[in-house]
Amino acid sequence: MRFVIADDHPLFREALSAALTPLFDGLEVLEAETTEALFDILQRNDNVDLLLLDLSMPGSNWFDTLANAKEKLPELPIVMVSANDDIDVISQSMALGASGYVPKSTPTRTIAEAIDIVLGGEQWLPADIAEKLTDHSSNMNDMLERFKELTPKQLLVLRYVRSGMMNKQIAHEMNVTEATVKAHISAALKKLDINTRTQAVLLMDKLQIN
Repeated sequence: MRFVIADDHPLFREALSAALTPLFDGLEVLEAETTEALFDILQRNDNVDLLLLDLSMPGSNWFDTLANAKEKLPELPIVMVSANDDIDVISQSMALGASGYVPKSTPTRTIAEAIDIVLGGEQWLPADIAEKLTDHSSNMNDMLERFKELTPKQLLVLRYVRSGMMNKQIAHEMNVTEATVKAHISAALKKLDINTRTQAVLLMDKLQIN
């Protein structure tokens, strides 16, 4: 078997490699410390069985490496290994095609078990994270349904707000009064059950509403 560990911390790469090697017969581990090095390895080795990928890699922004790897090698199982346990980050990683998400504090034996499950074609998350993710997905689905209840003009106003426009600019763009813009915003916030424009913008980002 051949794994690739992509992480910018050499001590972590070495420790993880040393810990996993005895647990998988005939395992070969390749290491990459940058995004460029990772894709060079993947290009030169067409028989990689698993990629263990750090969330934040030099040479890319956050999810770019994951997204690019899945685009180039859609069949390659990818397990994120990160110190970041933010539920939005984990949700986004899984949505982009990660097969698992392993906190760096996870014991090696548990990581090995997670790898076995992923190599078997299933997804793996720690139980507590899986529970949070289920609740999070449910909440996001509820919020998405609320967005669907907005009128076209209410949604348009929020899009303008998201782009950074002030009420006066929005009013000019829509050829309405500022009072009408404020009314649209207030009605939209009430339907979404939130209090501020900033909350609306953050939700639109999370739900990828364009």
